Amino acid sequence: MEKPRSIVILTGAGISAESGIDTFRDAGGLWEQHRVEDVATPEGFARDPELVLGFYDMRRAALANVRPNAAHEALARLDAEFSGELLIVTQNVDDLHERAGARRVLHMHGELKSALCSSCEMRSPWDAPMSADEAGARPPCPVCQAPSLRPDVVWFGEMPYQMERIYRAIRKADLFVSIGTSGAVYPAAGFVRDARDLGARALELNLERSEGSHWFHESRQGRAGELVPEWVEEILG
Repeated sequence: MEKPRSIVILTGAGISAESGIDTFRDAGGLWEQHRVEDVATPEGFARDPELVLGFYDMRRAALANVRPNAAHEALARLDAEFSGELLIVTQNVDDLHERAGARRVLHMHGELKSALCSSCEMRSPWDAPMSADEAGARPPCPVCQAPSLRPDVVWFGEMPYQMERIYRAIRKADLFVSIGTSGAVYPAAGFVRDARDLGARALELNLERSEGSHWFHESRQGRAGELVPEWVEEILG
């Protein structure tokens, strides 16, 4: 195909796995010791907020021990050098795209290093623990001072962020690329069909064929750290 003018890229857990962040569906994944219902739903948070806050405190702290890999760095290069329209939509809540240097990034499932206040609904950058201290006090919201912070992460049953912006980008794209996704989590799993219906080419880069591989015009299997730099070189070369 001709060089694309507008690209939408969807990234999932597979792109960060090579940096040491366990994927959601792996047998040894980060959810293994907790039921999803307990740590990734509004109901779980209402039932045991300290369990949930502590769980995400550990995930946030763990980011200090990981680094962007070659796939993140290649997408950052694409972001810097591609003159057309580009949107990197990530399902990941880590900050590895940004740490690699990418700027045109949208976190549809939120971010570990952001706090959402249940009282004033404002968001604030956040690196510290959110769980209660030894005296039982939770940190206050930087905006309204209420002790009502929760992880700024989209839980099951909640609407992903900025869906209108994502669909606007898909409507304009002539190339849709999915990297390291399972093809099983909606609405993201449906993006490829939306893109194809609107005339875009669709490419999958994944360790193995995903549940939605049949929707793509081309599916390449291998490590993201190898496939993504090769593909970026094709686009920029």
